[in-house]
Amino acid sequence: MKFSLSSLTLNQKLAIVVGVLGFLAVFAGSPYRGFTSKIDSQELASIVEKEIDHISPEELAGWIIAGNVDYRLVDLRKEKDFAEYHIPTAENILLPTLGDGQLERGEKIILYSVGGIHSAQAWFLLKANGYKGVYILRGGLEEWKDKVLFPRLADNASPQEVAAFEKSKLVSQFFGGTPQIGGTAVAATPTMALPKLEAPSGTQPKISGPKKKKEGC
Repeated sequence: MKFSLSSLTLNQKLAIVVGVLGFLAVFAGSPYRGFTSKIDSQELASIVEKEIDHISPEELAGWIIAGNVDYRLVDLRKEKDFAEYHIPTAENILLPTLGDGQLERGEKIILYSVGGIHSAQAWFLLKANGYKGVYILRGGLEEWKDKVLFPRLADNASPQEVAAFEKSKLVSQFFGGTPQIGGTAVAATPTMALPKLEAPSGTQPKISGPKKKKEGC
């Protein structure tokens, strides 16, 4: 049967990336300063595939709204992109500088980039070097836009979906987003102007969701 990379899910692709990085770390050495990796690439790839160490955009939004300060949110994108827009509470640390001592091994660290590949690379490097509480923001900035900034209510939405959208709408407005109405549930989010970089304001919406994940041991 012919193999096609395009037929794989995002997490399967991320798992492949982790495996390749593991191979390179063993046979070619780490390209990043400050890291000497000891890895079990198969185990780490399995964690990526099963989304064990993923945080959803909705969950992160809830933490920000609640004022939680027990995590560090790391934006891996270029400084220019970070300056144009970043998720509130994020700090900009580029992938090649992760080994420069800016992060502590005992911290809860959430990584994100545009999609998921760079986050998977950074997650792999940190996990392989003894950082226990490392997580990836599922879908990166793109899913943050879809789920938090620009949630969509489909034309054929069920009563349950309408109720969920009312909650999503409040969260979106809190972060300066623009809820979308109409189209289908899988409709692509149109190109929307990102919110200006300022502290979120307004009444804190009530968000109920899954409990925080415990850090890895």
